[in-house]
Amino acid sequence: MKKSFWLLLLFFLPLTIQAQTKVGYFSHDAVLRAMPGYAEAQASLDKLRGQYDAETQRVEDEFNRKYEEFLEGQRDFAPTILQKRQTELQELMSKNIQFRQEASRLLQQAERDALVPLNNRISEAVKAIGRERGLLLILNTDGDALQYVDTEMGEDLTNDILSRLR
Repeated sequence: MKKSFWLLLLFFLPLTIQAQTKVGYFSHDAVLRAMPGYAEAQASLDKLRGQYDAETQRVEDEFNRKYEEFLEGQRDFAPTILQKRQTELQELMSKNIQFRQEASRLLQQAERDALVPLNNRISEAVKAIGRERGLLLILNTDGDALQYVDTEMGEDLTNDILSRLR
């Protein structure tokens, strides 16, 4: 039963697509980067990235200072003090690595959050243009997702979407 359904679908899908006038396509990245709010979102993210970079540098400098002090005094330390300092350095290094990983995760999350309103506006514009023009589907050309488009059968909507968003 399932096989026959899929065979019928494969048979009728080309007929359905041919009955439709065209398909549309656009570059989501090009639209996103041209939106008025994109530069502001990127500036905010750059500021946050700068804060994390500064903190990372401060922590690295602190680790390097403590490591140099350890190297200078290791010959004079009693075995228990030497072991304690080694443990402190290992813990500090571990915390630094965890901080970098967490900072990276938080930056990625902040980028996703900052772009949500822009991506929602793009989606709304794409849907509206698709409905207005009676298109069967609109494809995103980014990331090599669309290797070939016959410009007679498909329509580039990038500029139309940009115009709607301005």
